[in-house]
Amino acid sequence: MASEFCAETKCNEKHLETRSLSAEEISRLANQGCSCADWSMVEVADGFDAERVKATHFSGRVKLGAFNKRIAFFGGVEKPAGISNATIHNCTIGDNVYIDQIRNYIAGYVIEDDVIIENVDLLAVEGESSFGNGTEVAVVNEAGGREIPIYDHLSAHTAYIIAFYRHRPKVIESLKTMIAEYTASVTSSLGLVSAGARLINCRIIKNVRIGPGAVIEGINRLENGSVNSCPEDPVYIGPGVYAEDFIVSSGSKITDGTIISECFVGQGTVLAKHYSAESSVFFANCGGFHGEACAVFAGPYTVTHHKSTLLIAGLFSFLNAGSGTNQSNHMYKLGPTHQGIIERGSKTASDSYILWPAKVGPFTVVMGRHYRNSDTSDLPFSYLIEHEDESILVPGVNLRSVGTVRDARKWPKRDRRKGRKKLDHINFKLLSPYTIQKMLNGSRLLRNLKATSGDNTEYFTFNSVRIKNSSLERGIKLYEIGTDKFLGNCLIKRLEGKRFRSVDKLRSALSPQTEIGAGKWIDLAGLFAPQEIVEKLLTDIENGTVVTLEQVAEAFRSMYENYPAYEWAWAASVLQQCLRKTIDRITPKDIVELVARWKSAVVELDRMLSADTKKEFTVAAQIGFGIDGDNQSRQVDFRQVRGTFEENSFVREIERHIAAKTALADELIARLEKI
Repeated sequence: MASEFCAETKCNEKHLETRSLSAEEISRLANQGCSCADWSMVEVADGFDAERVKATHFSGRVKLGAFNKRIAFFGGVEKPAGISNATIHNCTIGDNVYIDQIRNYIAGYVIEDDVIIENVDLLAVEGESSFGNGTEVAVVNEAGGREIPIYDHLSAHTAYIIAFYRHRPKVIESLKTMIAEYTASVTSSLGLVSAGARLINCRIIKNVRIGPGAVIEGINRLENGSVNSCPEDPVYIGPGVYAEDFIVSSGSKITDGTIISECFVGQGTVLAKHYSAESSVFFANCGGFHGEACAVFAGPYTVTHHKSTLLIAGLFSFLNAGSGTNQSNHMYKLGPTHQGIIERGSKTASDSYILWPAKVGPFTVVMGRHYRNSDTSDLPFSYLIEHEDESILVPGVNLRSVGTVRDARKWPKRDRRKGRKKLDHINFKLLSPYTIQKMLNGSRLLRNLKATSGDNTEYFTFNSVRIKNSSLERGIKLYEIGTDKFLGNCLIKRLEGKRFRSVDKLRSALSPQTEIGAGKWIDLAGLFAPQEIVEKLLTDIENGTVVTLEQVAEAFRSMYENYPAYEWAWAASVLQQCLRKTIDRITPKDIVELVARWKSAVVELDRMLSADTKKEFTVAAQIGFGIDGDNQSRQVDFRQVRGTFEENSFVREIERHIAAKTALADELIARLEKI
């Protein structure tokens, strides 16, 4: 496969203009404790200084660059570039490399310019290696059937298709063939330590390819993997790590005794504090600390910070897992075959438990223990609560939570990826066609429950969860507010700054640029996309129109970049349904009514958020303040630490938001009334 990706990563021996050693140089090297069975196999670059190579044994074919710089180390120490106290076998070593204290040997490596390798037990390649590429990772279902063959440029979206579209076997077969071709293209008997990498105080490194600028120090064992570092976003792998059959992407950090096996670690991901992961994939900006992952598909921003937290056999993204979070995939009949899905933006409270199979809707807070295989995927922004061994759902209530809004705002600010090439295309929107379509489905579902069960029913049962009557009514109301806010946001954005001299001009501005997007939307592990455009990609893969991994990546990039046009196509379709009019019949009065609904929704939701924030400043919230004083001391201590409700930055931002959005609505209404 001819591939731009291959050219970036394949281990080609560095081209050095070399010559044979002179007799004087051989003598000098021997006098400095160097040895070689056949010095004719050792070649050097112009500018080579034999004085910089000491106490080193050479074997096989070796090429050496020029060593003429001093190398800076931590603490301000400087040492001259060169090689000492090492055994070097079948290696090409670039300019100004520093190698010292190699307890066993370095074998089968291209070591590029400005690399430091010091106090390392073993760095070697045996036979041919694909450096972790092609390793099949059994995600989501421990018993198999959803294996993802990982490779250097794997995105969350490609992985999502491979893992979850097994009902399209030709697609899976084609994608696996493309990955196998890529794997073959990077398979080599030579390893690579790229320019500027640092390997210090390490034990065993076998069949590992190391990218530019990577820092690897104090590790115990790395075997069969790729460290895809880049100069602008280097990888750090630190004290005590064990890793085998892995690929690590740029900007990631793995340290503190972490153990990984058969894992893909995405860009900007941090695994630390004794984290353990097996047969799992982690995509952009994930965080794993203290706990454990097994057969996990961790979409972007999946984070677990606590001990005794086990994520197992599930799909997650934008998840915040509380301490002691756990799921179970064992029914003790046919083995660990069960799986689950927690859709984007959800949180699990301390000691929460879900029995797989189950599916949790987006932006849901899970509290307590749930044993009844529920499916709440069409009821987003909910609380799923345990009460007397029952799973109780409170629909839509998380829409009014200040924590939900805070999460949505913090994610883009916490994007740790600094490299030019981002593998995952992430849409951070809280309200989108994906979530709003679920709200619309949820509203219909709740109304149907009420219609079929009657007004006197205290609890309604749906998909193994119970919904209180009052919660059902409130859920419908909250979904209406959320839908009005989203549709108004789209409408305001569409008409912002435009002047209309006629109704026809207004209608022209409202007309979508594309027909794509009006139907169902899906979340491809961080990437929102209309289902029809995803289906087109899959069909193109099946019929041979799309045949390379680059084309697949380009298709996902296009979906991401065209999101605004697709979003408006969906919003315009829903607006026409709400108005029961096509765009060519919409009037300025219709738009004025929609903008008024939007303004009302924004203000009402912001007031709910303000009320939720106020809970953080109640007397109960002040417990533990003013530790040795009276009530006045407690209040003063609380104000010093937490401030006041009125001065809180988020409260002030809400007030500014209400004022700004109200002015925006009024200005648009004034423009429309002039038509």
